Amino acid sequence: MSTSPEGTTGGIGGPRNFLSLRDWGGEELAEMISHAIRIKTAHAREPRPLAGKVLGMVFRKSSTRTRVSFQAAMLGAGGHSIVIDAQGSHVGRGESAADTARVLSRYVDGVMIRTFGQGEVEEFAKHASVPVINGLTDLLHPCQLLADVMTMKEAFGSNLKGVPVAWIGDGNNMAHSWIHAAGRFGFPLRLACPEGYDPDPSIVEWGRANADITLTRDPHEAVEGARVVTTDTWASMGQEDEKEEREAAFAGYRVDDAMMERAAGDAIFLHCLPAYRGSEVTASVIDGPRSRVFDEAENRMHAQKALLIALLGS
Repeated sequence: MSTSPEGTTGGIGGPRNFLSLRDWGGEELAEMISHAIRIKTAHAREPRPLAGKVLGMVFRKSSTRTRVSFQAAMLGAGGHSIVIDAQGSHVGRGESAADTARVLSRYVDGVMIRTFGQGEVEEFAKHASVPVINGLTDLLHPCQLLADVMTMKEAFGSNLKGVPVAWIGDGNNMAHSWIHAAGRFGFPLRLACPEGYDPDPSIVEWGRANADITLTRDPHEAVEGARVVTTDTWASMGQEDEKEEREAAFAGYRVDDAMMERAAGDAIFLHCLPAYRGSEVTASVIDGPRSRVFDEAENRMHAQKALLIALLGS
């Protein structure tokens, strides 16, 4: 079993999990996204391959898109979902991840977890006897990257090797999953992060061994000729007390029209949401003609439906 900070696929002979993009090969992920695009095209004509299946959704962090997109995906595929939140369950009262995993495995066909530590998801997967999906941790956000890469493929076609991506801002869980995506799909990735906010060094090391990864302090250098420009909020959940400090550190990292002008003529803008107009991005960019943010948000549902079918389908 992997002891890296980036996830594990579970024990030998156990269920297949989705804790990190690193757990899956590039061809597997490409086929999953192709399936998601077919699902989106078919829409109501899609069969119901998860009829009778139940997904347990454990939330230790609040959510809008993750919760609704997974629920809609399960319902659209003929299945059902159950929400287990910290306020209304023993999850928030100190019950161990191992015990929760063992019990939920008796009730449901798969579990999606949105929480703080990557270690908690890995511990849960270690003791579960059903597939476990990482809905978000402080380290990684792999489900979001399925939707982001799907949006890239819709814009630029299936081969992304000539599609440079510029990440502007914090070296956070999204940056880490973008690094993993670059390694799996072969596109060049440039990350512009202020000093003190670099991505995890071990993830950068993996990225440089598997992809064309550049780390810079200059956001304008990162976006030069990029075909995808993407960012995230400067202060994520749990970082609210750092807001003023982060606003000062990220002052030159706002994605605005001048920055987008340095990107390629066909460049698109992505953001995982929620977005704070006037902070990490201007309203003119996120609401402008280059923005694919709401297509990206919709694609969470389609990509996760393909993922659920891959994990829970017969």
